[in-house]
Amino acid sequence: MVFLNPQTRVVGGGKGMRIEVERSLGQSAEASAREIRALLSGRKIYALNLISSPGSGKTSLIEALLGRYAAKSRVAVVEGDIETDIDAGRIRRHGVQVRQINTRSSCHIQPSQLLSVLRGMDLEQTRLLIVENVGNLVCPAEIPLGEDTRVVLLSVTEGDEKPLKYPLVFKTSDLLVITKTDLLPYVRFDVERVRRAARTANPAVEIFEVSAVTGAGLPALLDRIESLRAAKNG
Repeated sequence: MVFLNPQTRVVGGGKGMRIEVERSLGQSAEASAREIRALLSGRKIYALNLISSPGSGKTSLIEALLGRYAAKSRVAVVEGDIETDIDAGRIRRHGVQVRQINTRSSCHIQPSQLLSVLRGMDLEQTRLLIVENVGNLVCPAEIPLGEDTRVVLLSVTEGDEKPLKYPLVFKTSDLLVITKTDLLPYVRFDVERVRRAARTANPAVEIFEVSAVTGAGLPALLDRIESLRAAKNG
């Protein structure tokens, strides 16, 4: 069974039927991403798009960063999940503006969904927007959200072969954050193998090793985020 949106045009029939969906959806996504960039740029808001497998520690990393962020009133967070607002509830306890996007059956946040949410937020004081995408290393890698910086997370509990298996997300990300480093003594994870594979996919990627539990590596990551934000918007 195929579900079509109003923009879909079906060409052909039988086994040779060709559905021209991807182009129209891609164009729509690009248009929404451009609108997001214009909206954020006009308000001098720097945006991060966090991508990873489920359970790699995206929400924990956001919480850890917020715990060290002095001007929390200048930070807004958008949480993406297929269902529930559990992560948004965790972030809300830190006193920052947060919105939840439930994608239902979609494996990533659609730019149009993010745009709609942003239009309903009070962004007057916001200078940093953090978007936690749906846990997935495939779909979110293919869909820009108008972000300034794409951040891919990889926890040491996932295995060190991920940059080899899912090269696109590492190729298109600006920062790679290796998380849960406090567990390194207890798992088989070759940090240098990850570094080599990630830089083979993207020689320019910046790599950080952090632990949300011990705080190791967090100051350097936060400093880098702030320097990138300041370089763009001052």
